[in-house]
Amino acid sequence: MNDLKSIKDENSKTRVLLASKSPRRQELLKNIGLKFEVLVSNFDEKSVACEGIPPHQYAEELACRKAEAVASAVSAEDGVEYLIIGADTIVVADGGIMGQPEDEADARRMLNMLSGAANQVITGVALISMKDGMKTVRSAFESTLVYFKPLSAYEIDRYIATKEPLDKAGAYGIQGAASLFVEEIEGCYFNVVGLPIRRLSKLFAQQGYSLI
Repeated sequence: MNDLKSIKDENSKTRVLLASKSPRRQELLKNIGLKFEVLVSNFDEKSVACEGIPPHQYAEELACRKAEAVASAVSAEDGVEYLIIGADTIVVADGGIMGQPEDEADARRMLNMLSGAANQVITGVALISMKDGMKTVRSAFESTLVYFKPLSAYEIDRYIATKEPLDKAGAYGIQGAASLFVEEIEGCYFNVVGLPIRRLSKLFAQQGYSLI
């Protein structure tokens, strides 16, 4: 690992692009001091069917497609390495995959399913490197178990009224008011927020870079 180059080296000819509008992912990258630009992917998640494939493979595929959409829109600069981060988080409960709820009724349905049970949060992560006409795609996933306490109808209604669940996979954000519902987690907390930082750092290391 000693031969890794720091991504924060002022002489580094790299540009890091985050293919996500998620403020939570942006905050996690800012927390580790990474300089990056946001270029939101226009990839339509609904164009990939989740039936018949393992959930982790589905999440990884979505992450790659998001990063690929941004990569195709980048005008490469000679001598500059573009490092494009894609990510997608899903929640698996009772054998089904949960993305973001379509509306409040859908959020209520999801929260009722999560009540008093364990759910699996999976984030697919992709890192695309582009330099001088060469492209490398790396991807991985992280999985975390989250245990919810039993929720009352009152708690679910109050939580939905905050609007917080409406743009979250599985209709909850562990870093927000839903932290009141979580009894225990097994695995990476940052994965549940939306970006497993340690898993991402391994992809950067495979490309020859340290995030520190």
